Amino acid sequence: MHASAAKPLIRPVPLMLVLLGISALVILWLGEFTNVDLQLADATYDFSKHVFPLQHAWFAERLNHEILKQVMTVAAVVVVVLALYDKWRPFASWGWERRMGVRVVAMSAALVPLVISLLKRASSSHCPWDVQRYGGDAPYIRLLELMPDGIAAGHCLPGGHASSVLWLISLSAFWWPRHPRKALAVAIVMLAFSFGVGWIQQLRGAHFLTHTLWSSWIACALVFVIYQLNTKVLAKLPDISYSSVPRNATAATAAE
Repeated sequence: MHASAAKPLIRPVPLMLVLLGISALVILWLGEFTNVDLQLADATYDFSKHVFPLQHAWFAERLNHEILKQVMTVAAVVVVVLALYDKWRPFASWGWERRMGVRVVAMSAALVPLVISLLKRASSSHCPWDVQRYGGDAPYIRLLELMPDGIAAGHCLPGGHASSVLWLISLSAFWWPRHPRKALAVAIVMLAFSFGVGWIQQLRGAHFLTHTLWSSWIACALVFVIYQLNTKVLAKLPDISYSSVPRNATAATAAE
């Protein structure tokens, strides 16, 4: 008798849902029951001069906030155009894995910044530099607290700038599920890079820690949903081809 291959105790999809659930609770706990946001902002604020010293630093304001965002916007446009062109005129040399990967990345490049931007516009939380503690006019309000009457919404949560690079997490789709370690490594590296971009914004006084953490969580959740949508739904539709050979070309060959 041959021993059967051992099955994983937990399948990837349920495991991811559990991880997303636990991480959401951890981020919520950090924001609601600890002062980590204020403690980190205090460490970057000069109370004697009433300024965030790095707010207008070249590497933080010009390089990280402006130049990097422009580069990533161009990259996002390129990958979206590439995916659309392949849908219009499929590249014959692309296998289903590459085609699916490009489409996952393209959808992530479009949806991650868009969804985070919409959530940000709907939020009431203020950025550190607008909070009274750091020379602003608004009170510090936690996520589940209501803004006092007469105070305009801050529209600062989740962190918007980090979203310009957070879609890079979707690059892991090119290696999943055949090479899970590579896929996980790529996801972790891209997540760390995105967090670094958000961290620099925190040094400027533009965001609190939980703002960046919520952006990261939303991006991970969106990429997960987009991947599932492509592999479990769209790939099975008759009018959406993931094959390296366009369906119309296959049909024409069969008719000859």
